[in-house]
Parts: sequence; structure tokens; C-alpha cells
Amino acid sequence: MKRFSICCVVCILMLAIFCGSMQTLWVGIAYAASDIDITSKSAILVEFDSDEVLYAKNETDHLPVASMVKMMTILISLEELEEGNVALDTKITTTENASSMGGSQVFLDPYVEYRFEDLLKSVIMASANDASVALAEYFNGNENAFTNRMNKRAKELGMNDTHYANCTGLPAPEQYSSAKDTAILLKEILKYDTYHTYSTIWMDELTHPSGRKTELVNTNRLIRYYQGCDGGKTGSTNEAGCCLGASAVRNDMRLISVVVGAENSKTRFNESATLFNYGFNNFEAQKLVDSAVEIANLPVSKGKVDSTPVFASDDFTAVVKKGDKTGYEVSVETNEKVYAPAKAGDVVGTATVTRDGNIVKKIPIVVKDDVKHLSYFETASGILKKW
Repeated sequence: MKRFSICCVVCILMLAIFCGSMQTLWVGIAYAASDIDITSKSAILVEFDSDEVLYAKNETDHLPVASMVKMMTILISLEELEEGNVALDTKITTTENASSMGGSQVFLDPYVEYRFEDLLKSVIMASANDASVALAEYFNGNENAFTNRMNKRAKELGMNDTHYANCTGLPAPEQYSSAKDTAILLKEILKYDTYHTYSTIWMDELTHPSGRKTELVNTNRLIRYYQGCDGGKTGSTNEAGCCLGASAVRNDMRLISVVVGAENSKTRFNESATLFNYGFNNFEAQKLVDSAVEIANLPVSKGKVDSTPVFASDDFTAVVKKGDKTGYEVSVETNEKVYAPAKAGDVVGTATVTRDGNIVKKIPIVVKDDVKHLSYFETASGILKKW
């Protein structure tokens, strides 16, 4: 094995090999934030790529989260769209049950057809209960069946402090979630470009089949008033207080903040902004492992090519406190050569990231392209040429 040792001080990590994201969720609270005064019952601040928790307060407490429940309705809808089971222009017929939902709504007419896109946008922007139920009934026949699906999906995502009783977030004694689980859920939603298409709209309108129009105003005020905020979901009931899960991007670093149980709407937005400010002012994402950057060009034995490039199979990003001089070490081990035939994705080594002597991440190093074996005739021809 060839062994290369690359000692990286975080202030020059941009010059190191590689960039990217850890896949293990929530690596723990990295830094105390005693100078932040968060009065909400629960809160969390997480860096998107690394899942590093930068601040947490009662983050796993079981609490009502009001309309932030709709984030799971949104996620399942986006997944259905991605899988091709529904299209933006698919017509969905509403029911009396869906149109009768109280609370925040877009006043859907019963027994008429709405485009899937309009219903999804109404949930993302305006937190519409009636549109949420219309989507639930379309995908699973009724809200109860859809709610069971929500709970199953939550378990798959590792949301162990969540139980859904409906798809809207309307009060239900047995329904709860946590700040941590809400951050996990929002991270999944943020991966979809379609979500950002609607989450960043401040004002719009829904045109009903009858021609009647309903104004849509984004319930997440940070979309308009906080630089870099491009997504999130509000929630508010007497039981839950005021809640907000939001995300913002600055200087190539995305943060997710969640506050649950704020005293009022102003507080939830202010405390979300406070968390974002703390994260952006005190931390930076340093790129360590980039799966798009060639690690080495290894010689090939008995192949149709003399050498082939190899790459890390995954990315890694380290989040560090600004001014922190603590160093990371990335060590790379590869095989001496690649033996043909080889397929794209075949493992030929390992990149190991350590900090303070502890292994943080091991990433396989793989062949990028298929490497074909020389035929008997080609091998014989090669031998003759050397004579």
C-alpha cells in the first residue's frame, strides 16, 4: 500500500484535498453557547453538511410543534414527485373533509380539481391545512392511512422523538416531535430543488377552478427579512406556542435552526435569527474531502489503459470555530496498482480523517471508470512490440 499523510491545519484546509458531508447524523454539541439567551422551550442549530450541532437546548424534549408537522406532508409529497408517482400538473379532486379543515387554509372548494403544484405550494408557503389533507387523501386514500405513513417515514429517518396523529399539526394529545427531529426532517426537504422553488416566494396567489383567488403569503418572515434564508416552516397553536424551523446559507455554509415553544411570533423569528447569527459569526465550514477531486492516478496492470484516476467515494466537511487552530489529519492509503478488469466503484484504498487522535471518518477510495482487461491478442501484440 502507498501511504500519504496530509496534516491539515484548519486555517488552510481550503488547500487540502477533498470537501463534503458526513452521513452520520448529529455528531454532538461541539461548542457551548452560554452567551446565547434562548427563551423558547427547545432549540437546536445544526450545520447542514456535517450535521455538527452548534447549539442545543432541550433538543430531544417531546413537545407539540403545531404546523411544523406539515414538513413531513411536504417531504412525502416531494418524494412522490421525485419518484414520478405524481406530476406538477396532476389534477387532484378535493373532498368535503379536506375543504372543511379549519385553522390556516386556502379555502379549497370541495369536489373540484386542483393541480398538485398549487396544493403543494399552498402547504409550503401558506401552511394550508385543507391543502395538506387533500394531498394526504390523494396519496393514501385518507388522512389516517397517510399519518401511519408519516410515522413510518419518521422512523426511517431516525426521528425517534416524534409521533404523528395527523398531517396538519392541529392539536392532538398523542402528537409530538422535537427540535432535533424537526432539523432532521428539514434537512431532507432542503435536498429537493422543487421545494426551494416555492419556499423562497414571499407572496403569490392561488386561482381556484371557479376563478376565485386566494392570496398566499409566506408564513416564514425570515425569507424576506433575513439574508440567506431560503426555507423553513412555521407553527403556532396555544398548546405548542410559536415554532419555526428554518435554513439559511452564507459563505457556502448552510445552517438549520429550530425553535419550539416561543412565547410569541416575534420571539420565534428573533431567536431563529439569533441562532443563525451565532452560527455564521462564529463558525466556518472547511472543506476536507471532495469526491470530485482526483486523489491519485494509479498504474493499471493488464489493462487497456496504462493508468486510471481514483477518487474518494464520499465528501467530508469539518465545521470549526473561527480562529480555531486545531488541526485535522487526512491520511490516504491506496493499492500499488489497479488490476484489470475493474469496475467503476471498485474500492482501491481508504481516506481516513482524524482529529485529536480520534478517527472521525473513513471514506473508501474508488476507481472512477471501468477498466477493461487486455485481450489475448492485445497482450501478445504488446509483448511482440517490446522485442
